[in-house]
Amino acid sequence: MQLKVFLTGATGYIGGAVADALHTAGHSVVGLARSDEAARRLTAKRIIPFHGDLNSPANLAKAAMESDGVIHAGTTNDGRIDQEAVRAMLDALRASGKPFLYTSGIWVLGDTGGKIADETWPANPAALVAWRPGVEQLVLASAASGTRSTVIRPGVVYGRGGGIPADLAKSARENGAARYVGTGDNHWPLIHVEDLADLYVRAFQHAPSGVLFHATDGSAFRVREIAEAASLGAGAGGRTQSWPLKEARQTLGAYADALVLDQLVSSEKARTTLDWQPRMASIVEDLRQGYSAA
Repeated sequence: MQLKVFLTGATGYIGGAVADALHTAGHSVVGLARSDEAARRLTAKRIIPFHGDLNSPANLAKAAMESDGVIHAGTTNDGRIDQEAVRAMLDALRASGKPFLYTSGIWVLGDTGGKIADETWPANPAALVAWRPGVEQLVLASAASGTRSTVIRPGVVYGRGGGIPADLAKSARENGAARYVGTGDNHWPLIHVEDLADLYVRAFQHAPSGVLFHATDGSAFRVREIAEAASLGAGAGGRTQSWPLKEARQTLGAYADALVLDQLVSSEKARTTLDWQPRMASIVEDLRQGYSAA
């Protein structure tokens, strides 16, 4: 059955892949467009533009009410604005039984200290995303009001030449070495953007209400290994460079502390509940192949 999906972040990295996966699954997509240029880009991808932004709760509520469900893949990175946007869309879907998917992230878990974290792991968010657990709870609590709500926490997203790993490849191309923050001994939980998009479609169609899912591929690469692969793919011969955390903070602020989290994260719940299986090439394979956009 074709469903009309309202998608925020449709012009973005994750949202663009989700739109492709929704189309493949036979659904129609309405994407939030902040400008005429964004609307043109959406139209070129067979996405119906809906003019507005995350600062306009009334418009978001209207789009949500006119849809068969919402996937919220956009963010302003401002906790107050994002929470108001989410609340407006949830209120519009109250008692409808329609799905609402919220995009969080594994940085809300904090450092897992070498242990594997599942969805029962208590939130201990990095400062950069300290506001996210509150929005997660708002979404999950809406299940009691008749919304089929789901929270997805993606790992570090890669693929199609984008995401955080693109910075490693860029530094290798421009400076002759892939630069990473910290010692590089920490692990990043990872997920290919197309495997992630597949999970979103499965959750939109079949997830039970009020459920939280992690989205990672089960790999356990250290950041230094990822940087070496980026360097090889960029023609820098595998050369890497450590950027001491104290120095990186001066440029990146709280983002630097998020990049040095050591995390091992299980996605067994998504695999068993939604019959989901990551299938794309690993981050190391992808980066070694040159990491260019699809």
